[in-house]
Amino acid sequence: MNHYTMGWNYPSNILTGAGRIRDLPDACKALGMGAPLLVTDPGLAALPMVQACVQACQDAGLRTAVFSQVKGNPTGRNVLDGIAAFRSGSHDGVIAFGGGSGLDAAKAVALMANQREGLSLWSLEDVGDNWKNADARAIAPIVAVPTTAGTGSEVGRASVITDEAEHVKRIIFHPGMVPATVILDPELTVGLPPAVTAATGMDALSHCMEAWCSPLYHPMAEGIAVEGMRRIDLYLQRAYSDGSDLEARMNMLVASSMGATAFQRGLGAMHALAHPLGALYDAHHGTLNAVLMPYVLRANERAIGEPMVRLGRYLNLDQPGTAAVIEWVLGLRERLGIPHSLAELGIDTRQADKVGRMAVADPSSGTNPVAFDADEYRGIFVAAVEGRI
Repeated sequence: MNHYTMGWNYPSNILTGAGRIRDLPDACKALGMGAPLLVTDPGLAALPMVQACVQACQDAGLRTAVFSQVKGNPTGRNVLDGIAAFRSGSHDGVIAFGGGSGLDAAKAVALMANQREGLSLWSLEDVGDNWKNADARAIAPIVAVPTTAGTGSEVGRASVITDEAEHVKRIIFHPGMVPATVILDPELTVGLPPAVTAATGMDALSHCMEAWCSPLYHPMAEGIAVEGMRRIDLYLQRAYSDGSDLEARMNMLVASSMGATAFQRGLGAMHALAHPLGALYDAHHGTLNAVLMPYVLRANERAIGEPMVRLGRYLNLDQPGTAAVIEWVLGLRERLGIPHSLAELGIDTRQADKVGRMAVADPSSGTNPVAFDADEYRGIFVAAVEGRI
């Protein structure tokens, strides 16, 4: 048996290996679905892989439809439209298919579709015990099929949704949102362009890195985070250079899921800044994290010395420490064609004060190893725009 073809249960039931998408109909049936709604983005919806999945489900007796009105940064409107499609089609489960946008939107649809009338999506923002506003029994079952190796949303308990009225990204959280079954099939990622492979892979690295640097006590998450970074070091450039390398693709899918499992320990300033920048500039989340990474590591330097030494040893870096890790990140970014500054993404400093205020208010800031204030976040942002590390 191919050692990449197996099943895990950590934290979801995870089916891994090339060709495992064939198990999608059975996975839906095992969760009691008879009429799943496949939620994805418009680009994927037009591809043969989605059409083949729908046909396979229909051939297995599942009344399957597709909802694909999902933006690259999914919005509350996208979720509401997905809920309407779920209800009008009398669906009883969700297939979350795609990259982070499709997965996040799908999970939010599954969370909200059967809730009581009048419950607002925003009332489940990850603040305090807001998640208790939802009825866990009403959450529709989810099978998640990631087609990028980055967000790890397939094993996450949250969705990042843009509130267009307020121009802010909100983290919608419920422990029951985590998909029951995940299919990690590297063949579905073979067609990703190199630039998308790079940006999503760096997103996975940001999850592992911020979980590793978090001050919270969670030794299991630490172990998952550091091993995720080792796999990214070994396999991301391979996947970028040769998109048909199934071993590299498989390991990047695993590293992505590891990152999202590890950030149960928390995230930090990379995400606290990337969320407002994504909302204000509609920029790609993974690319933002990739650009911000060395600037945030430098800003956190006074609080992360010991974990950076341990990480450097695990990655076999010379003279392990914060400086060596930053150089490793910069070298990896350069090899992947990642921009050095936010200015190269068309972002300037005109909204620097607003970005600083939004970052300090973002939930991710709460587990950064340094409690930056709005002015300090502003300074990190300006440095990242100007390319000053």
